[in-house]
Amino acid sequence: MCGIAGIIGNREITSTSIDKMVDIISHRGPDDRGILAEDNFAFGMRRLSIIDLSGGHQPISNEDGTITVVFNGEIYNYKELRPELLARGHKFKTESDTEGLVHLYEEYGKDMVKHLRGMFAFAIYDSKKNQIFIARDYFGIKPLYFSTDKDSTNDNKPDGGNILSFGSEIKSILLDPRVKKEINHEGVYQYLSFQYNPLEETLFKKIFKLTPGHHLTIDLSKENKSPFVIEKYWEYEFNNETKELGEMGEKNRGDQENSFAKKTKDIITDSVAHHMISDVPVGVFLSGGIDSGIIATLVQEERNKAKAGPVSTFTIGFKEVSEQEAAKEVANKIGSKHNEILITFEEYLKELPNIVWYFDEPVADPSAVSLFFLAREARKQVKVVLSGEGADELFGGYNIYREPIDVRVLSQLPFFVKKYFLRPFLKLPFNFIGKNFIRRGVTKLEDRYIGNANIFNKKDRDLLWKNNKYMPKYSTSEVLKEFYMETRGENDSRKMQYIDIKTWLRGDILAKADKMTMANSLELRVPFLDKEVSDFSETIPDRLKYKNKKTKYILRKAFTDILPKTTADRRKLGFPTPFGAWLKNSPEEVMNVILNNEYIKEYMNMDFIEDLVKKHVSGKVIGKVDISRKIYALLMLSLWYNKFIIETE
Repeated sequence: MCGIAGIIGNREITSTSIDKMVDIISHRGPDDRGILAEDNFAFGMRRLSIIDLSGGHQPISNEDGTITVVFNGEIYNYKELRPELLARGHKFKTESDTEGLVHLYEEYGKDMVKHLRGMFAFAIYDSKKNQIFIARDYFGIKPLYFSTDKDSTNDNKPDGGNILSFGSEIKSILLDPRVKKEINHEGVYQYLSFQYNPLEETLFKKIFKLTPGHHLTIDLSKENKSPFVIEKYWEYEFNNETKELGEMGEKNRGDQENSFAKKTKDIITDSVAHHMISDVPVGVFLSGGIDSGIIATLVQEERNKAKAGPVSTFTIGFKEVSEQEAAKEVANKIGSKHNEILITFEEYLKELPNIVWYFDEPVADPSAVSLFFLAREARKQVKVVLSGEGADELFGGYNIYREPIDVRVLSQLPFFVKKYFLRPFLKLPFNFIGKNFIRRGVTKLEDRYIGNANIFNKKDRDLLWKNNKYMPKYSTSEVLKEFYMETRGENDSRKMQYIDIKTWLRGDILAKADKMTMANSLELRVPFLDKEVSDFSETIPDRLKYKNKKTKYILRKAFTDILPKTTADRRKLGFPTPFGAWLKNSPEEVMNVILNNEYIKEYMNMDFIEDLVKKHVSGKVIGKVDISRKIYALLMLSLWYNKFIIETE
């Protein structure tokens, strides 16, 4: 596990920047550093030593030095790949998974990524072709950013030009003297809707994310130029061959269910075993829900086989709200060395500016801060942790995925009934029981679902932005248009899953998992997002995801025999954070940051913001809208602006 950075240009530019670019991400790799400098580029890395502690120094080259790699991540099938490469004549000088990448590239070129089982973001320099080849893993577990010298297209995607620099974190790229810190207001606008920035262009103009499942090739052969090509190499695709047959008998249904349950257990057990490959201690984050419970239990089973003793598990709580008792159920059952962390509001608020720094872009998810504290404590005992991210997206774990089933009674009504009898109720100026149910039932999914988080709706965004200070280029539905197009013909539940895999998973779940753990020099691994698990999940019929009013039905069934019954039946937990309660008790500390922020004052309607706080503190808001999440989004935006724009001028 490492952090990487690279810069393209003449030696005058690269030599004065690359050391700073690498060292500013030393938290990602405090154990080692390495740099390769050529006439027209330089790249380097900071290493967190996990595998082959003494021999895995990077950059690593092939036998004749023509192929060189810097790598962030882990390749879990490197032990299976190694004999194949040896048989083809490749020679290894280390025991690290990193070295396998250069030999895979020699053997398969760009197609090497299709052989990898792991999480990765790497850059390979091919001196013969005078190219740099960069790839990011399937789901975006590991981050990769790059800057260009040309403005984005109208859809906020990179549009030609030349690559200037790249890296695991934006803060490295900002040290490139040619990169200007210009705010991408469209990114801010969309962030306020999604609670993260869903665009390829970051909140900094001309700095982009490399899309998961894609690779990028940079041509270094042209003097003072570095044109590039981005190509897709992988896509999550539902396997429609397993859709339910209308005439399937009850016995066949039962046989299919049992078969899927067994396959689910086998493939996840195998994934956990692969994810435990390490030369340093491994622990588990345990929330008390089914996902982390499965991971912790399987890890302990593997350790029992190896007679390795109890695994260390970690959970976090607050005085106001905690799931520690739920986590204890699993910890007690498997006999883990369990650790509980309790955080106060004062500690939470004090750490927020630092957390924003590690994030690079604001993510308005209060649980991300919990993850930071959890990682900090875990790092005192272990260097690697396994966690349950990805199970909800792949196995149908969010309750909202059942919504199309619940509102079917309305959505299937004739058009004229919805238009003339139901929609008029939505125009009433007050809330009433059932209003949201009607709205969901008569509105197309494409027009209402943008993922698991929807902070400011269109009406609120229009009120928030001062005097149309910024006119957005896209509605939230337009941001997701291509993803909905890719799922034409699928049912609404599958569309929701796909949208979350493409946006929520990579923009919130995996972003906070990577940034908050690496901020503490801790490697986090996610066995549910293994390529083999993913391929299998694509084949699961919907009736085995949602059954008996439960989500993740087949996952629960697969592991019901090894989990406490209350854990197997428990709804999704995560790491709940009492930010709303804190805000009611101490609104001044939060509001001072927001109302004194230069960006907020210039672009936002202060009266609207103050009114939000008054409504939240008074508790007189009707409905289930959590206003504190809106305020938290503004708080994180304010802190981001202060940290990256004001303090680094």
